[in-house]
Amino acid sequence: MTTMPRLQVALDTYDLPSALAPLAQVSNEVDVIECGTILVLAEGMDAVRAVRAVYPEKAILADVRIAEAGAKIARLCFEAGADLVSCVAGASLTTIDQVCKVAEELGGEVQVELADEWYDADRARTWRELGVQHVIVKRSRDREAAGDLSWKPEDLGRVDELAEMGFTVTVTGGITPKDLPVFAEHPVGIVIAGRSIVAADDPRAAAQQLRSTLDEVWPK
Repeated sequence: MTTMPRLQVALDTYDLPSALAPLAQVSNEVDVIECGTILVLAEGMDAVRAVRAVYPEKAILADVRIAEAGAKIARLCFEAGADLVSCVAGASLTTIDQVCKVAEELGGEVQVELADEWYDADRARTWRELGVQHVIVKRSRDREAAGDLSWKPEDLGRVDELAEMGFTVTVTGGITPKDLPVFAEHPVGIVIAGRSIVAADDPRAAAQQLRSTLDEVWPK
């Protein structure tokens, strides 16, 4: 039996008020708060500072998807209050190394977001050697838009392989409660839900349903 994943809410809104309002309803149900890429582009590091000010005890991810200027961007995020920063899989190893060194200096953690076309097991092992702790396996929005809502055997195999390398594996991509049972026998560390919580008519109820499904799929 695998360990129950943590639940992360992704705030990908266009402004702070529309992020903070649903967050206030669900903060007790989630373990990690993501200042999503769209929110950070719209509000800058003020988004991270605002969330940190209200939720000092929560883990916060700045989903800035670093591709270059790794040290500078990572420092901005950690000094604003983030616990984790994200890099794209296509970032150079030099950039990822820069991010990892700043993370080590400031007590943060680093995540790499995989895309289908960027997965290479040897490269992933190098990320781990450099100090990356987290990797995302995702069902992309483009894949969803094309009508592909499945989690394929290769996705699940990738979760297993990355966990064996020592990563905490995060899964994301339009996840709803009905998706969770497919991961039951796989070492998922974090489950991200964004639109299914933030855009719900009742965000608290949506988060509670995800939490209760996590409890059912991964009983203590």
